[in-house]
Amino acid sequence: MPWEVPGSMRSALPSRFVLFVALVASAALAGDRERSGVRTLLLSEHPDDATHRIYVTGQVITSLRFEQPVDAGKTRLLGWEGRFEPLGVVGRKVILEPIRDLASDEGVSLLVTLHDGTEVPFLLRPPADEERAADQQVNVFRDAESYEAMASALKRVRKEARALREENERLRKEETSEDHALAALLAAGAIEQTPFTIVQTFSDTDQDAKTKATLFRGKGKAAVVFNVTNLQPESPWSVRQVRLTTLVGGSERAVAFKASAPTIAPGASGVIAIVADGSAFSEDGQLANLFLEVYRHDGRRTAYVTLERSLMGK
Repeated sequence: MPWEVPGSMRSALPSRFVLFVALVASAALAGDRERSGVRTLLLSEHPDDATHRIYVTGQVITSLRFEQPVDAGKTRLLGWEGRFEPLGVVGRKVILEPIRDLASDEGVSLLVTLHDGTEVPFLLRPPADEERAADQQVNVFRDAESYEAMASALKRVRKEARALREENERLRKEETSEDHALAALLAAGAIEQTPFTIVQTFSDTDQDAKTKATLFRGKGKAAVVFNVTNLQPESPWSVRQVRLTTLVGGSERAVAFKASAPTIAPGASGVIAIVADGSAFSEDGQLANLFLEVYRHDGRRTAYVTLERSLMGK
């Protein structure tokens, strides 16, 4: 929802200045949920591993892909009414779609019967923690040495290696980044050691978090600091993604952010500091306004802010 600028600040800000902080977890999903999780599951003959877990999220489709066709008449989802859409079976795939998120203590049993009569039990659960996304496709194999299994495993290893290289590169850049250093100071509360001055402060509370947003003007930079108190009784709170784009056109821009801690425990508070360099405001030789979005651990957008170009200062 839009926040009105108090009268005392109107002379200090352009008339078109608008700040949005939507701290009610909206249904919008982060971009990395769209990129999401394809994983390989190798069935084990050990009794302790007989039931395999599949992680599902409300209104997100999860498909299980097998090496042979599935017997639709003998494939059953138990106790699904009110929690799942009707089960779908198409060739070698089983299609699942929860109507809502499962509670942390909920589990739904799925029994898949293959064309040769093999029965494969699964337990459908919510993601185990904030670091795990819902499964969107699970490739299920019995023979670890089959061509498809090996190809799938190789693809997964390459993906993990690429992600590791990208993470190492990101960390290397952060070590020498002025913007990340400024964000770290803001997250630590050392505002006096930065070139920023406070422009405006807003706050809001919803069922998940109490948040105060502070907007800063700098010399050739802008910054936003979110002070977050986690109101959830059991789940930790953390940031999954920060996106900065041009307000018109949606072109991606680089942004630096630091958190005072990787996660905020239930009942605890933390700080997320975000710094945008003046170069991010430049587009085709002109200065453009920017749109900042913050996505929390479960992929839901928890805040969005319009950054006016005037925030760069002089």
